[in-house]
Amino acid sequence: MNIGMARPLGPGGESRGALRQVAHHLGAMHLSGAILLFTYVIPPAWALDAYGAAPAGNPSADVPPFAIVAVMLFHCVGFHVLVQIPSGLLGTRLGSHHGGMIVYASLLAIAGVLTALALLIVLRVEDVGEVMQLWADFMMRGALGLAGYLWMTQRTRRADR
Repeated sequence: MNIGMARPLGPGGESRGALRQVAHHLGAMHLSGAILLFTYVIPPAWALDAYGAAPAGNPSADVPPFAIVAVMLFHCVGFHVLVQIPSGLLGTRLGSHHGGMIVYASLLAIAGVLTALALLIVLRVEDVGEVMQLWADFMMRGALGLAGYLWMTQRTRRADR
């Protein structure tokens, strides 16, 4: 009689397959985070604006470069945790029986909605037009990371068959 208790991990058990699937998703999450971090080699427009915002004759008004780098790192980690990981997990789950392009489209749709919600909540902006440039920057960077996530999960799913 099975009352919902998980079977112990053992050779050939069902839990081993589930553990392998979790490991594949963790690897894919790390890959998508690394790709996202790599996209920050080209800084966002807001970071360039913050660095050049001070008048030319007033060096005390400049934002220190380490502060901009710290904000960009927080920007990257926050987006990865709030948008990339949930959309990757949910999108691959919803599109598990479909082809790669349908799964990628669902990943991007979920990421687009989560990005818009996060920006509207964090920035508390009533006018959506004000955040479109920031949303587009997030989505461009996120789309590259999610492509890496999908590539790894599709590759490992084919290897498991």
